Amino acid sequence: MTSDRSLIVVEDDAGFARTLKRSFERRGYEVVLAASIEEVRMVLEEQSFGYAVVDLKLGGASGLACVELLHTHDEEMLIVVLTGFASIATAVEAIKLGASHYLAKPSNTDDIEAAFNKAEGNTEVALDARPTSIKTLEWERIHQTLIETDFNISEAARRLGMHRRTLARKLEKRPVK
Repeated sequence: MTSDRSLIVVEDDAGFARTLKRSFERRGYEVVLAASIEEVRMVLEEQSFGYAVVDLKLGGASGLACVELLHTHDEEMLIVVLTGFASIATAVEAIKLGASHYLAKPSNTDDIEAAFNKAEGNTEVALDARPTSIKTLEWERIHQTLIETDFNISEAARRLGMHRRTLARKLEKRPVK
């Protein structure tokens, strides 16, 4: 774990970002907030960080590009990705791009700080024998296709072989932020 207690929080939900900032500052971190990848680029011109917390979905953009930018800027930075729409596909991509951990929301400061401390893999993790449900597999496929199409509903529906309105109804039941 790095001794640098500087942290950048990349989150487009201003209320949640302020809550994280206050909580981490109480723990001795110096926190900078950014709401988009453009803001991250500007901040990185003047400052480096030991830690980063990145929301997977930043407005209409993917937080994965932000993870890649942060990792390219400093390969030693510990990056935790937060998402309300966790999927195996996005978890794998986040790790490939340089994230050290991936957490599903709701996550609090304790969860995030624990993830910073668990940057190394653990071979003792129990293997879960529970099979993945059809609904979970369907949602992961829909989510991956949405990412591939830059969240274009019409194109995602075409690639999934379903009517656009059918996809829209499924997304109403389980919206993507």
